[in-house]
Amino acid sequence: MTKIIENNKLPLDHYKATLENGSLVMKPFCSCGNLLDEDYFCDKCNKKCNCHQIVCDNENTLKLVKKYTRKSSQFSAFKIKLA
Repeated sequence: MTKIIENNKLPLDHYKATLENGSLVMKPFCSCGNLLDEDYFCDKCNKKCNCHQIVCDNENTLKLVKKYTRKSSQFSAFKIKLA
């Protein structure tokens, strides 16, 4: 039987979350690091991306994203981490 090994360190499609003038801003990125347009298609990898992770740039952003995660079902499916 073939053993399946998961590698959690592989880059994922994700949102980079920052605070700009007190507002949460999330920009989508491909796992290759390419910034995505509104259609979430990566021209570099030639694939449609699915962002299921939010990477926060600092502790304040992380706290705000966690607050949204608790209050909104739209955020509850995302994995959240600090950059």
